[in-house]
Amino acid sequence: MRRKLKPLALAIMAVLAGAGLAQAQDQGPDPMHGQAFEVRVRGLYLDMQKHSDAYQPLAIPADAIHVNSKWIPEVDLEYFFTPHWSSELVLTYPQSQTVTVERSVLGGPAVLGTFKHLPPTLMVKYDLLPEDSFQPYVGVGVNLTIISDVHLAVPTVGALQLDRTSVGPAAQAGFDYALGNNWYFNADFKWVMIRSDVKYQGVKISQVHLDPFLFGLGVGYRFNGL
Repeated sequence: MRRKLKPLALAIMAVLAGAGLAQAQDQGPDPMHGQAFEVRVRGLYLDMQKHSDAYQPLAIPADAIHVNSKWIPEVDLEYFFTPHWSSELVLTYPQSQTVTVERSVLGGPAVLGTFKHLPPTLMVKYDLLPEDSFQPYVGVGVNLTIISDVHLAVPTVGALQLDRTSVGPAAQAGFDYALGNNWYFNADFKWVMIRSDVKYQGVKISQVHLDPFLFGLGVGYRFNGL
């Protein structure tokens, strides 16, 4: 877990350092007076981690079950309660993923099949410098992943099942940069805990730790705000 969170800690440190530099410069736009609402679109790279339990009957070693990484589109809705505090709902459509076992009694690598997942995430964010053009933030929240359309099987053995839901914590760091006329450039980094048991005939044979890192770039438009 510590190894997984190290990049996020470095990103948060970088954001804080950027905030310190921005404070030393002139102030940017006027602060928000009251509440605001922002809509963003991002291109997001979903970097799945490759951690899973071993299953000796099929000679599957630890960390041999892999789920592919990919670029996905994302839309998020952010509501500012105050200039510093906001909540963000991160949305996309169900994403199709391919599962591969790198080594087993059948040799390898071998494609086990596909599944879809829908991973809405709700964050609570703290904006460090809401009055400046450079507006860094950090956040924590919760992810609910819904798994569907599972088509997985071990050749000559049989079909596999996955848990239908996963609930876990999420953390983020990033920044908005004012482009003018209520438009913002955004860069964002998240870590989300997603876990699922892998079952054969209803019996757990492994657990996969997807726990993706998500790197996003996009633009946003803010209503009734800066």
